[in-house]
Amino acid sequence: MAKSAKRESTDLLVLNGPNLNLLGRRQPEIYGRATLDDIAASVVARAEDFGLSVDFRQSNHEGHLVTWVQEARDSAKAIIINPGGLSHTSVALLDALIFTELPVIEVHLSNIHRRESFRHHSFVSTAAAGVIVGLGPQGYLLAVDAAANILKAAKTKSKKRPA
Repeated sequence: MAKSAKRESTDLLVLNGPNLNLLGRRQPEIYGRATLDDIAASVVARAEDFGLSVDFRQSNHEGHLVTWVQEARDSAKAIIINPGGLSHTSVALLDALIFTELPVIEVHLSNIHRRESFRHHSFVSTAAAGVIVGLGPQGYLLAVDAAANILKAAKTKSKKRPA
C-alpha cells in the first residue's frame, strides 16, 4: 500500500502503522478477527454517511507514514491514525502530525492502558484532538464520527466570522 505521489484532495486520511496489515491473523484474542480490509470498508461506509471521502492506507515503514502525514497538510481535512507500535517510539511521526495543523484522532484497537507498561505512553496523543482505545474496529467508526463533528464545527465557525 505504500505510494508516494501527488495526492488528490480527500476529507479523511486514515493511516495505519506497522503490523496492522496482519489484523485478523495476529493475536486475534487482542486485536479481533476483523481484517484491515474489513475495517477500511466500514470506515468508507461510515464516512459516506457524512458525505466525506476517505484515503485509507497502511505501511510498516515509519518514513512512509511521516511522508503521508506531511502531504496531508495540503491534501486532507483531518487525519485518523492507528500508529501501532510507533505510538510509543516515534517523535518524527508526532512532529509531522503537529506540522499539519489538522485535526487528528488516534485509534487503538486494544486498550493500551491495560497492557504492558511501555504501551501506556503515546507520543502521537500529544498531537491528537482525541484518542480512542480498546473498542476494537468500532473505534475507527467513532473516530470518523469525531472527525466529522470537528470538521462540521470548524465549517460552522468559519461561516460565523465576519468578512
